[in-house]
Amino acid sequence: MVEMGQIAIIRHLVKVEQEPIRAVARRMGVSRNTVRKYIREGVPPAVRTVGRRKPKTEEVGPRIDALLEEWSKRTTAKQRVTGSRVHAELVAKGYAVGTTTVRCYLREKRRREAEVFVPLVHRAGEEVQVDFFEVAVDVGGERQMVHMLQFSLPYSDHDFAWLYEQEDLPSFLEGHPRAFEHFGGVPHRLVYDNARVAVTRINGARRVLNPHFQRLVAHFGFEADFARPYTGHDKGAVEVRGKRTRLAQLVPIPAGETLAEINAALNAQLAARAQRVRDVHGRTVAERLADERARFMPLPAAAYEPRLPAKARMTRQSTILLGGTYSVPSSWKGEPVMAWVGATDVRFECKGEVVTSPRLRRGEKNIRYLHYLPELAVRPHAVRQVAPELIAELGKPWVTLWPLLVEVHGPLPSARIVSALLAVRIRHQPELEAALAAVGTAVVNGPDIVWPPERTDDNRPNAVSVPDGLAALHVEQANALSYDALMLGGRR
Repeated sequence: MVEMGQIAIIRHLVKVEQEPIRAVARRMGVSRNTVRKYIREGVPPAVRTVGRRKPKTEEVGPRIDALLEEWSKRTTAKQRVTGSRVHAELVAKGYAVGTTTVRCYLREKRRREAEVFVPLVHRAGEEVQVDFFEVAVDVGGERQMVHMLQFSLPYSDHDFAWLYEQEDLPSFLEGHPRAFEHFGGVPHRLVYDNARVAVTRINGARRVLNPHFQRLVAHFGFEADFARPYTGHDKGAVEVRGKRTRLAQLVPIPAGETLAEINAALNAQLAARAQRVRDVHGRTVAERLADERARFMPLPAAAYEPRLPAKARMTRQSTILLGGTYSVPSSWKGEPVMAWVGATDVRFECKGEVVTSPRLRRGEKNIRYLHYLPELAVRPHAVRQVAPELIAELGKPWVTLWPLLVEVHGPLPSARIVSALLAVRIRHQPELEAALAAVGTAVVNGPDIVWPPERTDDNRPNAVSVPDGLAALHVEQANALSYDALMLGGRR
């Protein structure tokens, strides 16, 4: 078969260069009649090809479509339908069809159904896209997976990111005022996926929002916009830039003593990038962000409280189960306790008192034995059981005193002494702590302590006040045994 390019060469050689037909036929490797044909008829018109029928594809096509519809709710992105699996099912149903036919049909079906993406225009101050990403960090020398909440401005290409231990509603709510404070205003529209932290139910095109998220939207006055379910293309800016942050700012894996330290370093890197990176017009990210700030909505005058209220159920151990286990003062027993759950801590309120604890994961515990002083003051055996934790909470004077007591008296008698001192501490904490500090000073620096202390010009004691029963005693030399004798009355 003679190609179109060869026809043009044949006509040129004969008509322009006047070569004989015999010579041209020999040169082009065709017959003389072929040369005469194209000299006489010229270039043939374009041949209109008619699609060849594919009877086997026409036979199995409807069955493949029905099979895909039947399996549509029994697959996932990772457990998806393949050509080999469809072919195996067709063969099992008695169809004589090849794998190539099935794969060609599926390829053509995907081509016909492929979505065409519309190039969008992003205007200054109008939009920010939001999403969570899982990343690895080293906190205090320990590798752990945390969740990065990222806010990306498509117009300026500016990003704000914050790392949280958990991907949940308190973290989601806490991240918004933090991001708006960083941006210097509130964008008019925020684009999300359909995560449970924001959307509780989807009714067709209508989203039923989480009530706490509704409160956030109402407070800042922005529009909450949502991508189509299972489609990341509607918020492609944050999808791409979240991966960019993970690869550019979080490699190698960042390390720090606390997550707050890692967060500060991460946003310092993002700020440096905003000063460095320029667009095709030579403008930096920071300069374009200035355009957006001029169009943002102002921040509300009233602060937003991102904590979630929760009813707290107290156990007989004066602990509250709220994900983890938290201790609260034993004096709260039987009283209603209100909990306010934040992204990083939990605040408990009862009878006008407030106790704040770091937020725990499920199964973790935070027991503070200072909450149980009335009980420990009458239970020496309990003091002995929890002595290391209790003494560490009581502080330095007690840390100095406890090993000295154990060395002289042993664990249980020492626990009795500490239990008696705790009873004093409940009523006279400042005086007792000062006295213990003085004893510790005597142990370290020697017994040169003057009793009673001299007074300064403003009539305040310049040293530790001493109970009247001890003030009249003159102690020339003191040791731990001497103080034990005074406290125990000679009982050992």
